[in-house]
Amino acid sequence: MDGSSLYDRDFYAWAIEQAALLRAGKLDAADIENIAEEIESIARHEKRELRDSLCALLRHLLVWTRLTGGRCGSWQSRITLDRRRIGYLLSDSPSLAGELDDVLIGAYCMARLEAVIRTGLDEAKFPAECPWSFAEMMSASFWPEA
Repeated sequence: MDGSSLYDRDFYAWAIEQAALLRAGKLDAADIENIAEEIESIARHEKRELRDSLCALLRHLLVWTRLTGGRCGSWQSRITLDRRRIGYLLSDSPSLAGELDDVLIGAYCMARLEAVIRTGLDEAKFPAECPWSFAEMMSASFWPEA
């Protein structure tokens, strides 16, 4: 043995072992510190997934406002799928709704940059701050104009 823990050598085996220890109520044998780290990692992943999904929706909405001649059903489908994905995320983890204001700021900054790259337009063509409320963005009847 190299002295490293099972957590470092074989994460899968460690996870299976820890789950068995927890189910057996053997908390004193469980690797509590690393279990806590992994649970926090899962929470961070959920928040990143929300941010990434919001970024996609915002990017699609921003591009939608600038490519008025190129709007088609596939763009509507993308926006509809983005909205649905966000709805599922919030349904699965309702407490993420408390993170929306913070997540939305970061998501919009990235979406704006991606919209600039996607369209080739100057950054000034897109609002510096998100022009829509979360409720507007998520509304199936909301299709912003230029």
